[in-house]
Amino acid sequence: MIDSNPPLLNHYGALLKNSAEPQKAKSFKGQDNSVVDACELPLIDLNGLKSSNVRERLACTEAICKAASEWGFFQVINHGINPELLRNMREEQMKLFKVPFEKKVTCGLLNNPYRWGTPTATRSNQFSWSEAFHIPLTMISEAACWGEFSTLREAINKFTPAMLEVSRLLAGILAENLGHPTDAVEKLCDASTCFLRLNHYPSCPKSKEEIFGLVPHTDSDFLTILYQDQVGGLQLMKDSKWVAVKPNPDALIVNIGDLFQAWSNDEYKSVEHKVVANDKVERYSIAYFLCPSYTTMISGCKEPSIYRKFTFEEYRHQIQEDVKKIGHKIGLSKFLRKDAYTTIV
Repeated sequence: MIDSNPPLLNHYGALLKNSAEPQKAKSFKGQDNSVVDACELPLIDLNGLKSSNVRERLACTEAICKAASEWGFFQVINHGINPELLRNMREEQMKLFKVPFEKKVTCGLLNNPYRWGTPTATRSNQFSWSEAFHIPLTMISEAACWGEFSTLREAINKFTPAMLEVSRLLAGILAENLGHPTDAVEKLCDASTCFLRLNHYPSCPKSKEEIFGLVPHTDSDFLTILYQDQVGGLQLMKDSKWVAVKPNPDALIVNIGDLFQAWSNDEYKSVEHKVVANDKVERYSIAYFLCPSYTTMISGCKEPSIYRKFTFEEYRHQIQEDVKKIGHKIGLSKFLRKDAYTTIV
């Protein structure tokens, strides 16, 4: 039975009964999901950064910064992560999600980071047809938390340093482009403050116009590095239209998060994106989130700053409150200057 692991259909059905039936899924900014164009994300070969030719190195850094400003998303190839390491990580991820639902809920792995569906959803168009393990990297060293999943721990122990290295490399280039030291973001984010999210999107018997695999959102971190399979389903907002991202087996996907947009004074864009449900095949992805500590103060990297100062903890708390009240986060608009705030709401 398609709904057995986890019981998504039961939860979605209950929401339908409480909703005006059935409503076409829309983004949290109100765009219609049915209008979708195909796109090729900017593809950047990181070998250009190692070139002995100054122009080639400069062209590569300029391409990264341009993509961050114009798209908020890009792909990188020749990123330096061993393909065997990626394959092993995917295999361990798939083994974890094939565990029976009852065990995933009760096994206590890593202090219960398992999530499925959308517990805060009050309407069907706020529901995500997916399950995930959201893993704080501080937990990796605690072997007792992993139980029988020791091989997964070994894979993550190799995977996360490689993802951290790529994220720091890109963050350094983006910071330097703004006139700051390459380690400016690195000083705010270290391995202990970052997260790994293992995602699984089971095949869905519902129309993709009715339900999301993952609801439209922006990421709340500095940078996200995504390793996905070849099923597809990722879409992002570009020029007020949804565009579908074609998977590239050799590339990692990079996207700007809210904190980098705020820190860069809107030079870089944190773009709304989603995953569409697939009625035929399941999908897997792994996201690495470059995050600061919760006490880190975020403000524009130059004056005058568009945003008032706020901590990552304050921002996360506001997001949680928004989701509880209205089903989605409002995002950075609540952290604009006081003199500009009244023009937004």
